[in-house]
Amino acid sequence: MRVFGRFGPPGTAGTTGPTGRVAPAAGFAGRPGVGYDPADHRIPTFPEPRPMAYSLPALPYAFDALEPSIDARTMEIHHDRHHKAYVDNVNKALEAHPELAALPVEKLIADLDKVPEAIRTAVRNNGGGHANHSLFWLSLGKGKGGEPAGHLGEAVRSVFGSFENLKTALSDAAMKRFGSGWAWLSADPKGKLLVESTANQDSPIMHGNAPLFGIDVWEHAYYLKYQNKRADYVAAIYDVIDWDAVGKRFDALAKR
Repeated sequence: MRVFGRFGPPGTAGTTGPTGRVAPAAGFAGRPGVGYDPADHRIPTFPEPRPMAYSLPALPYAFDALEPSIDARTMEIHHDRHHKAYVDNVNKALEAHPELAALPVEKLIADLDKVPEAIRTAVRNNGGGHANHSLFWLSLGKGKGGEPAGHLGEAVRSVFGSFENLKTALSDAAMKRFGSGWAWLSADPKGKLLVESTANQDSPIMHGNAPLFGIDVWEHAYYLKYQNKRADYVAAIYDVIDWDAVGKRFDALAKR
C-alpha cells in the first residue's frame, strides 16, 4: 500500500513497513519527516534566517520634505531603491564572512585590504554606497540651509576665508567630478577642513579622512527634476543642508 506524505505530492510518498507505520520518505533537503505517518505530529524544522549585517535606515523626514530642492519622487527612488540595493548587495557579499559583517560599515570600508579580494570590489562599491547615503540623509533637512555656526563656522572662515568661498570650492568639486561620484567637505586626520571629490561610491574614509557632508552627483540623485542640469541641483542643495548636524559631526571629531 502506498501512502502519500502529508506535505508531498505523488513521488514523495512513504510506504508502510512491517509494523504498519509509514516509513518516512525523503523530504525537503533530503530530510526525513515530510512523508511521515499522520499520527506522528512532529513538524519539520528549518534553519532560522540569518540576520542581515546592515539594514536600510529610515529617512528622518518625509519624501517631500526637501522640496523644491529635491522632489519627493527622487527621494523615494533614491532611498527605497538605490540605497536599499547597496545594503542588499553588501550583505550578500559578506554572507560567508561574519567577522566582517559584524563591523560598523565605516570601519569595514576604512581598511579594505583586510577584505578578501574576491569580494573587495563589491564591499567597496556597496559598503561605500551604504555609508555615503546614510550620512547624506542625516545631513539634509526641511527648512535648513543658511551657514555653519559654532566651531565649524570658525573653521570654515579660517580655512576658506568665508562661507561663500567654501560653497564655491564645494560646488566646483561637484561640477568637475566626471561621471558619478561625490563632492565632500571633509576633515583630515588632524581635523583640518578640506574639499575633495571621490569617484563612484568611494568615501573619504577609505583614504583616512572624515566626511562631514557630501553632495551626491550620481544622476539618480537629481535627474528626474533637473535632467542634465547638475549645476542647478548643486546650487539648490545648499537650501536644505543641515549645518547643525554637520557641525555636531565636526565637534565629535575634536573629542576623539
